[in-house]
Amino acid sequence: MEKAIERQRVLLQHLRPSQTSSSLENIDSSIYASVCSAGDSAAYQRTSVFGDDVVIVAAHRTPLCKAKRGGFKDTYPDDLLAPVLKAVMEKTNVSPSEVGDIVVGSVLAPGSQRASECRMAAFYAGFPETVPIRTVNRQCSSGLQAVADVAAAIKAGFYDIGIGAGLESMTTNPMAWEGSVNPKVKQMAQAQDCLLPMGITSENVAHRFGVTRQEQDQAAVDSHRKAAAATASGKFKDEIIPVATKIVDPKTGDETPVTISVDDGIRPNATVSDLAKLKAVFKKSGTTTAGNSSQVTDGAGAVLLMKRSVAMQKGLPILGVFRTFAAVGVDPAIMGIGPAVAIPAAVKSAGLELEDIDLFEINEAFASQYVYCRKKLELDPEKINVNGGAMAIGHPLGATGARCVATLLHEMKRRGKDCRFGVVSMCIGTGMGAAAVFERGDSCDELRNSRKIESHNLLSKDAL
Repeated sequence: MEKAIERQRVLLQHLRPSQTSSSLENIDSSIYASVCSAGDSAAYQRTSVFGDDVVIVAAHRTPLCKAKRGGFKDTYPDDLLAPVLKAVMEKTNVSPSEVGDIVVGSVLAPGSQRASECRMAAFYAGFPETVPIRTVNRQCSSGLQAVADVAAAIKAGFYDIGIGAGLESMTTNPMAWEGSVNPKVKQMAQAQDCLLPMGITSENVAHRFGVTRQEQDQAAVDSHRKAAAATASGKFKDEIIPVATKIVDPKTGDETPVTISVDDGIRPNATVSDLAKLKAVFKKSGTTTAGNSSQVTDGAGAVLLMKRSVAMQKGLPILGVFRTFAAVGVDPAIMGIGPAVAIPAAVKSAGLELEDIDLFEINEAFASQYVYCRKKLELDPEKINVNGGAMAIGHPLGATGARCVATLLHEMKRRGKDCRFGVVSMCIGTGMGAAAVFERGDSCDELRNSRKIESHNLLSKDAL
């Protein structure tokens, strides 16, 4: 770095012929040497100093289990969150006392109760009382929102190290509306559409955009097939933290200690013909079934973020770089289209094009909306959910964002130099979408501020 800057200083001196070579130390402040950021000529431009990048050094999740009948049916929510909080610290040897804040995405639980459960989980995980914690709720994007909130706080200088996490026990907190609904809602169609069952919004997407039952069932089968293959080959082992818990016999009350280490909702033998036999759930003549929808799920995830300079000082391998985040609003009646709007917004904010993205993790809330978004954005199916998605693995609402970040970054690490940029995205109930862009951790250095451009040679040598 010093050599590069010195070279620039010498070259700049030639712009001031009236001065001698001995006056290099007195170059006017209006002309100075600095690290090249490639300017507007770059297809991908850094918006911050290299050392101030927000990076991810660890990302882990629990196994995801079927609500009410899976491996976590008798597990308290705080006992789901604690293991992943503990894991991201132990695997990096970062002291819990160094963490500036923990933000946990959570959707269904009562706010004050879940906030207390998260604080309890932090204590179980070994965090001292000096480390604060809070929750965030942006429906299905809550886990990703937690990661984005921590990244923004680090970028703003509030602290250097933070954890973005997600937690949902759909066994403990089923989806339900508490209390009465304001009758005023009947006066405004969009407000009323916020109350539509998610399955009806799926039917709306399928009907309005012509997504067939065959396409939806095929997408579900593909999700199970890919998730089963990923499990069999051990791809999830780097991201999953086994959880020691118990299974209670509903008849006798007897407790059996168990350790859950794999997702239990994957159906390796799922076929289109089998799924075609299932009846539509939300609409008699509809196409949305239990087989082509995401599973209700229990699980948690955690992502450890910090300034790049801090990670380098600690000698920590960098799993990924947080680049951009976007949340957008869409019609509540077709909320599932959210990723089709959010992904282009986030990618554009990163100075990229869709074709620059090597991998996508798009939450499969319903096959209808997943297929629509894939087709609308004209994405290569080979780049999306390569290890399966929520129709197979599950969708623990508040934890899905953190789960997707862990799955994406570990897959990008496996693929190495052939995979530089990745996107996580999901639709959001009441009509929104969210997306974030990540860069593989070892894909750049201080002088590599832009991707290589074959079409022209306008970038400076330092940028290529």
